[in-house]
Amino acid sequence: MNWDRIEGNWKQLKGRVKSQWGRLTDDDFDVVAGQREQMAGKLQERYGIARDEAERQIQEWEGGYTDQWLEQDERSPRL
Repeated sequence: MNWDRIEGNWKQLKGRVKSQWGRLTDDDFDVVAGQREQMAGKLQERYGIARDEAERQIQEWEGGYTDQWLEQDERSPRL
């Protein structure tokens, strides 16, 4: 799956991103707004990792993306 798809569904996928990278704050998510470069920068900042490691983690997470994520998130109860 390409990042354009993730960026377009950022609000729906924030829960999945939070479960993967729990140190990111709500403000971080607002700054990132689905932009891959911003995401890499925030991972570097929050986790103290190098740029290539942040990119590797994003690529790995992105590789697991499926449309089922959106379907499951849409069925999740809203509080």
